Amino acid sequence: MTITTINPATEEVLAKYDVVTKEELGKKIEKAKKTFSDWKADIKKRSDFLNMFADVLRKNKQQLALVATKEMGKAIKESVSEVEKCAWVMEFYADNGSTFLHDESINTDARKSFIAFEPIGVIGSIMPWNFPYWQALRFAAPSLMSGNTVVLKPASATMQCGIEIENMFLKAGLPEGVFQTAIADSVMAEQLVDSVNAVTFTGSNVAGSKVAQRATSKVKKCVLELGGSDPFIVCSDADAEKASAGAVKGRFINCGQSCIASKRFFVAKNLAQEFIEKFVQKAEKLRVGDPTSADTDMGPLVNPAGLEKIEELVKDAVDKGAQVLTGGKRLGSKGYFYSPTILGGVTPKMRIAQEEAFGPVAPVTIVQDEMEAIRLANESQYGLGGSIWTQDLDKADKLSRMVESGIIAVNNVVASDPRIPFGGVKQSGFGRELSRYGMLEFVNIKSVRFYDNLVVQHHVE
Repeated sequence: MTITTINPATEEVLAKYDVVTKEELGKKIEKAKKTFSDWKADIKKRSDFLNMFADVLRKNKQQLALVATKEMGKAIKESVSEVEKCAWVMEFYADNGSTFLHDESINTDARKSFIAFEPIGVIGSIMPWNFPYWQALRFAAPSLMSGNTVVLKPASATMQCGIEIENMFLKAGLPEGVFQTAIADSVMAEQLVDSVNAVTFTGSNVAGSKVAQRATSKVKKCVLELGGSDPFIVCSDADAEKASAGAVKGRFINCGQSCIASKRFFVAKNLAQEFIEKFVQKAEKLRVGDPTSADTDMGPLVNPAGLEKIEELVKDAVDKGAQVLTGGKRLGSKGYFYSPTILGGVTPKMRIAQEEAFGPVAPVTIVQDEMEAIRLANESQYGLGGSIWTQDLDKADKLSRMVESGIIAVNNVVASDPRIPFGGVKQSGFGRELSRYGMLEFVNIKSVRFYDNLVVQHHVE
């Protein structure tokens, strides 16, 4: 079997890849297991390797960025930024990993008690196409620093990005088998889950539930980072200029193809007209076109299916009474381009208010007050992120605790950051990536106690 990649801006075939056989995948996993014993032995060496890898990423960022842009259509300036962020996350864990993993001393009835954090083995990584470097490496950085080894299955749309990650690791001097990329389909992904020690998955909630079922049936730890339909709440006292600028950034980055993109806009009625006018004006200034051009703000969607889904959602909303305030159509005769679109008059009965819209469409709902915004925000199967715009920080504190999500940004858009935990609740998944909490997802938290004498008083296990 083969996997074909297509340039979404030109519809030209980029490459064809042979899918690994069961035997080939098995050999990769065995190599990862053999390498694990040496890799986990010296945390100082691991830190040095991650720093070297960060240097390699920076030196090759233009080449890597172009690969991502050609494979999935991201504007080249966003691709360069993605590679730079990957270098940052490597350096963050290289600098802080030993502190995060340092033994913790505990006072107990024993003479000495401590908690140790030990790697658990080979981690299978099943990753999506929308941030092909960042999503693979924000998981890999803490896992590798912990002493685990990794086998990555990239998305079929961004196979070369996955291959380039392994190439960069080897160029940095990491031992073979520490990080490997497998050109695999869904059948091979099942074998990967069955053969590794734990699994991390980023993608849709439907696919994620299947990964979780398979992993847990084998009694294996898994972390799921799934979809999102993040609310963007504009309070009555918000700064309309700042909020509208944030709305453009939050909705249209990566052509709207982000799990933490702002996807449902709730605006207090007294500020609605001013906010919407500014939002539309800013959206209409976005430059859509050739993603390899430094002047382009937004490229195409990743494939025809993504384009058709966005068209369906817009049509459904319009048929049910929404107004197209700007955009609402395909662009060009070639490529999967869609105009930055803002819809007004959106109600909960519309699909775009219920489903995850993975594209450049912003549905706006005018609410009576912040409490109605919170109620509508929480009427979702997702709970990944959300943003709140207000000049009253006491109000922000109250509202941020009421939104059912794993991440909240006040007066800014949601963004992943190595220093804070990343993840969601409800159908947005479970477990955390990034920060110390993300690092501890794939370690054995081992409790150790030293006694001078047998303690015989206890009668419960």
